[in-house]
Amino acid sequence: MNPKEIAALAQKAKVYDLGMDYFVGMPHFPTHPPFTFSLGRIHGDLPYADGLTSANCVFSTGGHTGTHIDALGHISVNRQVHKVGDITPYQSYSGLQKGGIEEVEPIFCRGHLLDLAGYAGVECLDSGYRIDAPALEGAAQACGAELGQGDVVLIRTGWIQHFSDPLKYIAHEHGAPGLVEDGARWLAGKGVKFVGSDTVALEKTPSPGLPVHGILLVENGIHIMEVLNLEKLAADRVTGFLFIALPLKIKGGTGSPIRPIAVVL
Repeated sequence: MNPKEIAALAQKAKVYDLGMDYFVGMPHFPTHPPFTFSLGRIHGDLPYADGLTSANCVFSTGGHTGTHIDALGHISVNRQVHKVGDITPYQSYSGLQKGGIEEVEPIFCRGHLLDLAGYAGVECLDSGYRIDAPALEGAAQACGAELGQGDVVLIRTGWIQHFSDPLKYIAHEHGAPGLVEDGARWLAGKGVKFVGSDTVALEKTPSPGLPVHGILLVENGIHIMEVLNLEKLAADRVTGFLFIALPLKIKGGTGSPIRPIAVVL
């Protein structure tokens, strides 16, 4: 493809930003660190020649705070991590020697939106809604999605509408809609490589054992993405797209923020 063809293709494409803003006070799962931020320098602190000034910022965040992807080493079951085995000799507080987020290649694959809220005829699923295999299959059939090997599947519940209310969005006590075990196994049976959602935990909460994480990450090596904004995709009735996301190469990390996009031609 020559440069003119590439330019024409880029101009034709519509890009959907699926990431959420990072800000102090943003929702975060109770077991993960919050996002903190400040300006280390403001304009005028250290002026350069000819009136030029600069400002810079410093921030910290957990690897699973905000829009992010889980490394396979994020979850173990009986200390077993997918394609690693016993993680014990490969971990320390300095990081993971195997199963870390730096092992995840840039993601460039076919994507599908399964709009469970739309399929149920509501703007947002109720906190008690369990996304099981029949619900997923019904939503896939309704939009004509044919899931395949290596694909990414994004599940819309509408819960991101509560993002401006951290207590409501996290729903630590009362729970949020999400994927349950047979739904996770149904997705694994389709051969998908990534599963994402607009909730903080992907699976139905409260869930003290996180069984869906075990099924996807440990049993099947399927990466999980959470806190995605799928509202514009759903509003435009987009169900198939090119999905792109790049995890940060944090050596030994259990997860990473991402800026995911969906590209439609």
